[in-house]
Amino acid sequence: MTDIAARMTAESFLSRLADRGVEYLLANAGTDFAPIIEALSRNPGSNRKYPRVITVPHENVAVAMAHGYYRVSGKPAMVMVHVTVGTANAVCALMNAARDNVPIILGAGRTPLTETGHAASRNRSIHWGQEMFDQGGLVREFVKWDYELRAGQPAESVVDRALDIAMSEPCGPVYLTLPREVLANPAVAPRRDTVRPLGASAAAPSSEAVERAAAMLAAAELPLILTSSAGRNPAAMTALAALAEEFAIPVVQSEARDISLPTDHPMCLGFDPAALLAKADAVAVFDSAVPWIPRLHPLKPAAKVICFGPDPLFTRYPFREFEADLLVTGESSAALMMLRESLAEAMRGHTTAIELRRKALSEVRQEMIARRMKMIAQVKDQTPIHPLYLAHCLNELKAKDAIIVNELGLPVGGLDLTTPRSYLGSSLAGGLGFGLGGGLGAKLAAPEREVITAVGDGSYYFGNPLAYHYVARAEKLPALTIIANNHAWHAVLQATRDVYPDGYAAKANTMPLVDLNPAPDFEMVAEACGGTGEKVTGPEQLMPALRRAFDAVRSGTPALLNVTTQNRG
Repeated sequence: MTDIAARMTAESFLSRLADRGVEYLLANAGTDFAPIIEALSRNPGSNRKYPRVITVPHENVAVAMAHGYYRVSGKPAMVMVHVTVGTANAVCALMNAARDNVPIILGAGRTPLTETGHAASRNRSIHWGQEMFDQGGLVREFVKWDYELRAGQPAESVVDRALDIAMSEPCGPVYLTLPREVLANPAVAPRRDTVRPLGASAAAPSSEAVERAAAMLAAAELPLILTSSAGRNPAAMTALAALAEEFAIPVVQSEARDISLPTDHPMCLGFDPAALLAKADAVAVFDSAVPWIPRLHPLKPAAKVICFGPDPLFTRYPFREFEADLLVTGESSAALMMLRESLAEAMRGHTTAIELRRKALSEVRQEMIARRMKMIAQVKDQTPIHPLYLAHCLNELKAKDAIIVNELGLPVGGLDLTTPRSYLGSSLAGGLGFGLGGGLGAKLAAPEREVITAVGDGSYYFGNPLAYHYVARAEKLPALTIIANNHAWHAVLQATRDVYPDGYAAKANTMPLVDLNPAPDFEMVAEACGGTGEKVTGPEQLMPALRRAFDAVRSGTPALLNVTTQNRG
């Protein structure tokens, strides 16, 4: 009997994931997992390699964990959940991954198809109630591809297609449904057993389009680069730094989800596009779905706009009408390197103009830094603690290459970020709950680096904290969790004031649907799960508490600080 004939389909499925480089399977199991569990139990007696399985007792945490893992490692993980109900729990985190172009293989069991005739046929009442006419319809709008594994198909072929689609630009999640009977069936041999790199090769930008972009930028008195996530690829971060330095082009990291230019780079002009955008006569946008807010940030009349990215139209967004004079499709690190070469030719003889711009931008940057330091001096003694002072204190104590996972916890403009893949901002989908799981995934990907997970109190609620603290303890993933606790839904409060600045709600002592008092003692949740926890209510307590928290994390114990912060609405 050959090895393939002795296998269950579940064994071939797991083996192929490992063969293609998937190192982790993050799982929240149900009755549909019986063949998977049997396959894992058989594995010690075989020579087959499987992904390492981690139990994550909430689906939202598992998907967020895979999300954070990819953002730091650049490698996909698989998440497997329980049929329809597990999929439903995972949808919010899946939306975040989709809008953030993160490749995740989300697999879900499918309730048994048959009532009799198979060892894996239905044997519990839930097997009728959990069946759907179209299980993939739960997630179809937020995945690149969905499919159900069928009897008689090689599991390897389905795994290959899932991984290759997820990892091809623009990347994104895919969804597989896996019926219990099919997983329990004997494996079917694939036609080929080729192991290749994941995904299709990224498209190269058009040389002609890049030359046109270079001509527009070269003709501008003040060109500007805006990006949200070009630095997700460290090569793009290096290329952007070189281009901006050589031609004195300012970079604003608008709606930053990654760090794309070190904050100590002379052309780093912060994270708010408003001031420079109003003056720029040519704007190059890299990997940014929302580079500015049209209602708030008008462009200079006749300014040229060039949009670069794997999908510069963001075709998965139902409506998006950003001005663009040129759209350039292709991977951003290649585009940046090509643009630098084209600009060297287009700006030949412009040395004086470049140096004058460099001098002017240096003054702008120094003013920006001076304003930040003045603000820190003004707020450092305020109670409740100002979020900018919290960020300042973190800068003083964190490792240079620390990874900060930030979900409405810290002002990104107050952070010192110089290392590639050291900042994970939340997705444009706005689904709260990413931060906690994202921090676990970041630590799983880089156990040697410090991970600081900063969330608002609302984000902490949504992050399924018991599941988060459980996994941190069980998998020995010590991170520092900071809750910037303003005792309110700040985004809801601010949105109401934006729409009705002089309305009744803005003038009310307590705005309806915003207040989150009485606040729980969040620090005690961490203590109940084997970590250390501490409440910080005043600025004089902050640095000593941070030092104790870092000491705990650096010795292998998760730590949480519940920091009372200002509601800046």
